Amino acid sequence: MEKGCPQMSDKIYISWEDFQNHSKCLAEKIRASKIYFNKIVAVSRGGLLPAGLLSYTLDIRNCETINMSSYDGSQMRSDEEIEMSKTLQDIDSHTLIIDDLSDSGRTFRILRKLYPQAVFVSVYSKEKGKDAVDIFAQEMPDKWIVFPWDE
Repeated sequence: MEKGCPQMSDKIYISWEDFQNHSKCLAEKIRASKIYFNKIVAVSRGGLLPAGLLSYTLDIRNCETINMSSYDGSQMRSDEEIEMSKTLQDIDSHTLIIDDLSDSGRTFRILRKLYPQAVFVSVYSKEKGKDAVDIFAQEMPDKWIVFPWDE
Protein backbone atom coordinates (compact mmCIF):
# COMPACT_ATOMS: atom_id res chain seq x y z
CA MET A 1 0.00 0.00 0.00
CA GLU A 2 1.46 3.34 -1.04
CA LYS A 3 1.96 5.96 1.67
CA GLY A 4 -0.01 9.16 1.26
CA CYS A 5 -3.06 7.55 -0.39
CA PRO A 6 -5.82 7.81 2.20
CA GLN A 7 -8.48 6.38 -0.12
CA MET A 8 -6.63 3.05 -0.04
CA SER A 9 -6.83 2.52 3.73
CA ASP A 10 -8.62 3.40 6.93
CA LYS A 11 -6.06 6.14 7.48
CA ILE A 12 -6.16 9.80 6.51
CA TYR A 13 -2.82 11.39 5.74
CA ILE A 14 -2.47 15.09 6.50
CA SER A 15 0.15 16.95 4.44
CA TRP A 16 2.31 19.73 5.86
CA GLU A 17 0.52 22.18 3.56
CA ASP A 18 -2.93 21.07 4.71
CA PHE A 19 -1.86 21.23 8.35
CA GLN A 20 -0.56 24.76 7.92
CA ASN A 21 -3.72 25.85 6.07
CA HIS A 22 -6.00 24.30 8.68
CA SER A 23 -3.95 25.93 11.46
CA LYS A 24 -4.41 29.31 9.74
CA CYS A 25 -8.14 28.59 9.49
CA LEU A 26 -8.16 27.89 13.24
CA ALA A 27 -6.41 31.22 13.85
CA GLU A 28 -9.09 33.01 11.80
CA LYS A 29 -11.85 31.35 13.83
CA ILE A 30 -10.10 32.39 17.04
CA ARG A 31 -9.82 35.97 15.76
CA ALA A 32 -13.52 35.92 14.83
CA SER A 33 -14.38 35.08 18.46
CA LYS A 34 -13.34 38.67 19.31
CA ILE A 35 -11.77 37.43 22.56
CA TYR A 36 -8.38 38.81 23.50
CA PHE A 37 -5.89 36.01 24.17
CA ASN A 38 -2.51 36.55 25.79
CA LYS A 39 -1.35 32.99 26.44
CA ILE A 40 -1.17 29.70 24.57
CA VAL A 41 -0.74 26.36 26.32
CA ALA A 42 0.28 23.50 24.06
CA VAL A 43 -0.68 19.97 25.05
CA SER A 44 2.57 18.12 24.46
CA ARG A 45 3.30 16.71 22.03
CA GLY A 46 0.52 17.09 19.48
CA GLY A 47 -0.22 20.69 20.38
CA LEU A 48 3.36 21.93 20.04
CA LEU A 49 3.33 22.60 16.30
CA PRO A 50 -0.09 24.25 16.08
CA ALA A 51 0.76 26.33 19.16
CA GLY A 52 3.86 27.66 17.39
CA LEU A 53 1.85 28.51 14.28
CA LEU A 54 -0.87 30.23 16.33
CA SER A 55 1.73 32.09 18.33
CA TYR A 56 3.08 33.73 15.18
CA THR A 57 -0.26 34.19 13.43
CA LEU A 58 -2.03 35.70 16.47
CA ASP A 59 1.10 37.44 17.82
CA ILE A 60 0.90 35.72 21.21
CA ARG A 61 4.36 35.42 22.71
CA ASN A 62 3.44 33.88 26.05
CA CYS A 63 3.57 30.12 25.37
CA GLU A 64 3.67 27.23 27.81
CA THR A 65 3.23 23.47 27.64
CA ILE A 66 1.44 20.85 29.64
CA ASN A 67 2.75 17.32 29.37
CA MET A 68 0.24 14.50 29.47
CA SER A 69 0.86 10.82 29.04
CA SER A 70 -2.36 8.90 28.45
CA TYR A 71 -0.63 5.83 27.00
CA ASP A 72 1.78 3.38 28.55
CA GLY A 73 3.41 2.06 25.41
CA SER A 74 0.42 1.11 23.27
CA GLN A 75 -1.90 0.60 26.26
CA MET A 76 -4.32 3.46 27.06
CA ARG A 77 -4.25 4.46 30.72
CA SER A 78 -7.38 5.10 32.75
CA ASP A 79 -8.13 8.73 33.65
CA GLU A 80 -6.74 8.12 37.15
CA GLU A 81 -3.46 6.75 35.74
CA ILE A 82 -2.70 9.61 33.33
CA GLU A 83 0.61 11.25 34.09
CA MET A 84 0.50 15.02 33.85
CA SER A 85 2.68 17.96 34.79
CA LYS A 86 0.56 20.53 36.62
CA THR A 87 2.86 23.53 36.80
CA LEU A 88 0.68 25.95 34.85
CA GLN A 89 -0.22 29.24 36.49
CA ASP A 90 -2.51 32.13 35.68
CA ILE A 91 -4.80 30.16 33.36
CA ASP A 92 -7.86 32.29 32.68
CA SER A 93 -10.38 33.19 29.97
CA HIS A 94 -7.56 34.78 27.93
CA THR A 95 -5.69 31.46 27.67
CA LEU A 96 -5.89 29.11 24.69
CA ILE A 97 -5.20 25.45 25.37
CA ILE A 98 -4.43 23.66 22.09
CA ASP A 99 -3.90 20.17 20.80
CA ASP A 100 -3.69 18.90 17.24
CA LEU A 101 -6.76 16.65 17.45
CA SER A 102 -9.82 16.20 19.62
CA ASP A 103 -10.39 12.51 18.94
CA SER A 104 -12.63 11.28 21.74
CA GLY A 105 -12.32 14.58 23.64
CA ARG A 106 -10.82 12.81 26.63
CA THR A 107 -7.72 15.00 26.93
CA PHE A 108 -9.74 18.20 26.72
CA ARG A 109 -12.33 16.99 29.24
CA ILE A 110 -9.60 16.19 31.76
CA LEU A 111 -7.95 19.58 31.22
CA ARG A 112 -11.25 21.47 31.38
CA LYS A 113 -11.80 20.12 34.91
CA LEU A 114 -8.43 21.59 35.91
CA TYR A 115 -8.65 24.84 33.94
CA PRO A 116 -12.36 25.62 33.43
CA GLN A 117 -11.83 29.25 32.43
CA ALA A 118 -9.51 28.52 29.49
CA VAL A 119 -10.63 28.30 25.87
CA PHE A 120 -9.96 24.88 24.34
CA VAL A 121 -9.06 24.63 20.64
CA SER A 122 -7.81 22.01 18.21
CA VAL A 123 -6.91 21.98 14.56
CA TYR A 124 -8.95 18.82 13.93
CA SER A 125 -11.89 17.19 15.67
CA LYS A 126 -13.75 13.96 15.22
CA GLU A 127 -17.47 13.66 15.98
CA LYS A 128 -16.90 12.23 19.48
CA GLY A 129 -14.51 15.05 20.40
CA LYS A 130 -16.42 18.06 19.04
CA ASP A 131 -18.21 18.88 22.27
CA ALA A 132 -14.93 18.93 24.23
CA VAL A 133 -13.44 21.88 22.32
CA ASP A 134 -14.66 25.44 21.96
CA ILE A 135 -13.16 26.03 18.52
CA PHE A 136 -11.72 23.69 15.88
CA ALA A 137 -10.79 24.18 12.24
CA GLN A 138 -11.66 20.94 10.46
CA GLU A 139 -13.93 18.03 11.26
CA MET A 140 -12.51 14.61 10.45
CA PRO A 141 -14.13 11.21 9.96
CA ASP A 142 -13.60 8.49 12.54
CA LYS A 143 -10.42 7.13 10.96
CA TRP A 144 -6.79 7.03 12.05
CA ILE A 145 -5.17 10.43 11.35
CA VAL A 146 -1.55 10.35 10.22
CA PHE A 147 0.10 13.72 10.74
CA PRO A 148 3.06 14.77 8.61
CA TRP A 149 5.44 14.37 11.55
CA ASP A 150 4.23 10.78 12.05
CA GLU A 151 5.36 9.53 8.66
